[in-house]
Amino acid sequence: MDTIPGQAPKRKTSKVGVVVGKTMKKTVTVQVERQIRHPLYKKTIRRRKTFMVHDEYEKCKVGDVVRIIETRPISKTKRWRVQEILGLAAAEPETPTKDVRP
Repeated sequence: MDTIPGQAPKRKTSKVGVVVGKTMKKTVTVQVERQIRHPLYKKTIRRRKTFMVHDEYEKCKVGDVVRIIETRPISKTKRWRVQEILGLAAAEPETPTKDVRP
């Protein structure tokens, strides 16, 4: 770990977000939302950012709420990994097929 003598090691940051994409193997796209206050108008603004996240066991599904943690570079774009799944996606209700009879 990169530490300077006499200083404590850096803590790895973690964020909570929602899985919005799962197109690659062992990788999910997580969208993290944060709120900031506009410096002049004092209105609360939502800021969103997406991260490419390593999902080793491929347990995440689109819609899951996950906690991600900073890690060493895994690939060109992946610097985060899934720490835990906090909430599961709501199961999509089956749409009944229409019985078409002439």
